[in-house]
Amino acid sequence: MEAKAQARFVRVTPQKARRVVDLIRGKQAGEAVTTLQFAPQAAAETVRKVVESAVANARVKAERASVAFDERELVIAEAYVDEGPTLKRFRPRAQGRASQILKRTSHITVVVAPREQKTTAKAVSAGTKGRAR
Repeated sequence: MEAKAQARFVRVTPQKARRVVDLIRGKQAGEAVTTLQFAPQAAAETVRKVVESAVANARVKAERASVAFDERELVIAEAYVDEGPTLKRFRPRAQGRASQILKRTSHITVVVAPREQKTTAKAVSAGTKGRAR
């Protein structure tokens, strides 16, 4: 059962948040949380909270549907960072001028889903290999 979580308007630049999200894409949910706990980047804490929220959302969806839930089967199916609105601030400079400072924000989205079976993927791809005659 697929579940999604978002953190919107996070005060971290999308470029820095994408570095962290790239670390966990495709990993198991538990492994991703452990990786993020020890990552030195400031955005890692926010991304970890989003991953934990997505896992909790999956647990709630499974309980509502009366489906067996195993957190170890969850994988980060999708993880991406979109750009949020930019806050524009001004800073005084020399000779009466002002320079603009852009304070960027991010929307962080994580989707977790159960791991798919690899046997079906091999069976489908085996028939398409080679040259078509």
